Amino acid sequence: MIPSGYLQDLTARVDLVELISRHVTLRRAGANYLGLCPFHGEKSPSFTVSAAKQFYHCFGCGAHGDAIRFLCEHSGFGFVDAVRELSQQVGMTVPETEETPAQKAEAQRRRAQQQTLTEVLGRAAHHFRSQLKASPRAIQYLKGRGLTGEVAAQFGLGYAPDSWKGLASAFPEYDDPQLEAAGLVIVQGEDEGASRRYDRFRDRVMFPIRSVQGEVIGFGGRVLDRGEPKYLNSPETPVFSKGRELYGLFEARQAIRQAGYALVVEGYMDVVALAQSGFGQAVATLGTACTADHVQKLFRFTDAIVFSFDGDAAGRRAAQRALEASLPFATDTRTVRFLFLPAAHDPDSFVRSEGAKAFEAAIRAAVPLSVQIVEAARDAQTLDTAEARAQMLARARPWVAALPDGVLRQQIVQQLASQAQVDAVELERQCRPAPAARPAAGSEPPPQAPAGAASTRSRSARAPDGGSQRGTPRAPRKPLQTLATPLDRAAAIVLRRAETWARLGPDDHELLTGQPAPHGVLFAWVDRMLAEHGPTQASDLVELAAADEDRSTLLPLVERCAAFLDWDRPEDDADELPRIVERLRLQALEVELDLLLGTPGLSAEAMQHGRVLMQRRAELKNALGAALPPPATR
Repeated sequence: MIPSGYLQDLTARVDLVELISRHVTLRRAGANYLGLCPFHGEKSPSFTVSAAKQFYHCFGCGAHGDAIRFLCEHSGFGFVDAVRELSQQVGMTVPETEETPAQKAEAQRRRAQQQTLTEVLGRAAHHFRSQLKASPRAIQYLKGRGLTGEVAAQFGLGYAPDSWKGLASAFPEYDDPQLEAAGLVIVQGEDEGASRRYDRFRDRVMFPIRSVQGEVIGFGGRVLDRGEPKYLNSPETPVFSKGRELYGLFEARQAIRQAGYALVVEGYMDVVALAQSGFGQAVATLGTACTADHVQKLFRFTDAIVFSFDGDAAGRRAAQRALEASLPFATDTRTVRFLFLPAAHDPDSFVRSEGAKAFEAAIRAAVPLSVQIVEAARDAQTLDTAEARAQMLARARPWVAALPDGVLRQQIVQQLASQAQVDAVELERQCRPAPAARPAAGSEPPPQAPAGAASTRSRSARAPDGGSQRGTPRAPRKPLQTLATPLDRAAAIVLRRAETWARLGPDDHELLTGQPAPHGVLFAWVDRMLAEHGPTQASDLVELAAADEDRSTLLPLVERCAAFLDWDRPEDDADELPRIVERLRLQALEVELDLLLGTPGLSAEAMQHGRVLMQRRAELKNALGAALPPPATR
């Protein structure tokens, strides 16, 4: 597990200014540094970095955080990967004491293999790029598709010559087993003496597939002339999985933030051609149907996704699979839409034929998820018989059941009920699991404390006089409660009564998820879990935390909360959590104003924002009491 103390030491050692300077041009402005925000498009700088506080903030879009959050939001790292990356940069070793020596050795072996494979793939990408320059035929093919040298360089396009062992010129040790492990070479025959080795990709335009960190993890190759298969992908390897990766996401990150949505298409060439036409927010699946992993990855960068498909039967089937993959993530704050192009067009041909403005208009007119569910459930049937309406609901029920609770789900249920001429409440009941599988909010029993935490007794086990049944004396209040910070209390309340999170507003959610680790990580995880699973018992949240990939950060905080929290005394939670949030908001305003006042040269918009902040600060102080001390954040 990664202790919170280690995270504090790590962020204190990292030079945040140097880290961000690798991606943003910064100049000193008073006590801080100033630059153009990497999270949204702007012409006047409003992005500030404080070296003293190890904190960044944009007065234009509100992006803020520490070094760990910057890597997560800008470079697409997961939390644990961001911690490992920063630790490596400053020469620290991440403590992960829950692993046995054998597990640590295996994890180290996997990381070493992954690093070796990405180095091999990167070397191959360089080889393919050099071969493209030497192939007039391949260059002419790309020009014929309307691509310029600039966009080809942006995506690192290359060419695999029509040779059985073309990679031998880049890898003198052609029998290196890492070439096979990376998916670059195919080996036929098990007997080493009789085996045959040859290049997987031959006479193809090569599209490097990059991770969100920018490492080459695989390739897609397209034939220049007629041939089968038209597209050929790298096989599954320790660094590449088609069901999790998206082509072009590394290149599209900034454009996705600026456009406000991600555009999912079906081919590599569509992504590259759309980027040249001004639609840099396009990404593509890798020859497979859209998966839940794809959708979840995209929602790390945006709250809006547009799927683009051909209007034929195959496109409709692909749209249904994308719809099903999106349902668990379709919260009230996210949008998913579906664009169906004329059967004769793909996105590339549509833009070339009709123009960029027509494509923009088509995107704006894309079908919302709520409409797509109803239309897919109807399946082009007229609903003039009871049988047709019953069939529509039979198709729709599993889709509705997959939706998280919220206003969007309610609206979809009402639309379906109206068209099927049934009661909406009854339809919602039919879409729910059996009551035993989903108890009503507030009726759940107290969760079991995680391993290592002190156990608690439920209110039902106590006698009316305040002692316990069977003569057992009442346990004294846990001394750790006096050490709980306001963020500890907020985390404990949310874990104990998940419905309190839903009562907070979007601004409150953003404030809590933006807190330093480990608390911010926990709040972001709770937000994701509730969006995916709906109302969840506290005990189920503990189990989900134990199974999560970020468990090394989540579990220590969960155990800390369980150690000082009276799980059976939730009556004051609903009032206490909003008060904690308001205190944190006042503290955040103070930090933001401190950055603003200490950074000369900010844009006029930023200064106007500062005046608004001052007014908010005064209002908060009046509401909370001017003498209220700011809460601790760690």
